[in-house]
Amino acid sequence: MKLSRQLPLNALRVFEAVARLGSFTKAGEDLGMTQTAVSYQVKLLEEHVGELLFLRQARRAVLSQTGERMLPKVAEALGLMADAVADARQQAGDILEIRSTPTFASHWLARHIGAFQLQHPGLAVRILRIEKPVDFRSDNADIAIWRGDQPPADVEAHELFRLKYAPMLSPALAKTIGGVTMPADLLKLPLIGASSKWWGTWFQSNGLVSPLPGTITIDADGALDLEGSAAIAGHGVALLSPFLHREELEAGRLIMPFDVFKKDDLSYWLISPKSRRKSAKVQTFRRWLLETLPPQILTPSRAAQ
Repeated sequence: MKLSRQLPLNALRVFEAVARLGSFTKAGEDLGMTQTAVSYQVKLLEEHVGELLFLRQARRAVLSQTGERMLPKVAEALGLMADAVADARQQAGDILEIRSTPTFASHWLARHIGAFQLQHPGLAVRILRIEKPVDFRSDNADIAIWRGDQPPADVEAHELFRLKYAPMLSPALAKTIGGVTMPADLLKLPLIGASSKWWGTWFQSNGLVSPLPGTITIDADGALDLEGSAAIAGHGVALLSPFLHREELEAGRLIMPFDVFKKDDLSYWLISPKSRRKSAKVQTFRRWLLETLPPQILTPSRAAQ
């Protein structure tokens, strides 16, 4: 019997969308279908299985026990099929698609990826900056570098490092107050940051409990990248990573008056879909990244590899 007659494949795709979004209406919008068509496909699958897959509630669809058992394998199977299509489309010229947080993409990855391509001339690389966790079920990315407390669920994840930050500013801004020689001097300048939490911790570690001056707030994803640009432009002082802003420090566009650091609350993670864990290009990039990153910043488990 043909596979198409054994399994209602389109209904499985609709089932995964409803389960992921928790709504027949949202699933229809995601798939470009009417709510009636979504309901029909789910009913078709329920008849095929012989069990209810969703408990219909006001304005949301909740998985039944049978639906909860089905979802992980259905999502994995759909991911494998998407990977098969993606691999076929890239067969003529293999492409490695990387998603990265803005700061790491612009301040480290873009500056080093040329060496990777020289080592692997047959592999084209495409890098896109992301400001929210990548969803490998709907994204063709092969791998992503993400900053967070924990990696997204249902991915292959490796913790890379947790950075440390210190105040940095432009030399011209420092001159406006006759130079910065003591931590208290920073209280005379605008402090760049979406929250005063880090600044409060940093000043406290230097024995200062004075109220903070007005801060320049950058309330957006990818704020670290924007904060660095604002500091280089002389708009204020930002808590930045000497690892990511090494070139700006060496060129004199930024100065770091003090080597007292605030450790990041979040880690950088290397993530990829579980269905591509054995992909040669994913393994090649992971190996290159771990070999190229400075050993001193890697977490102990990564540095030992």
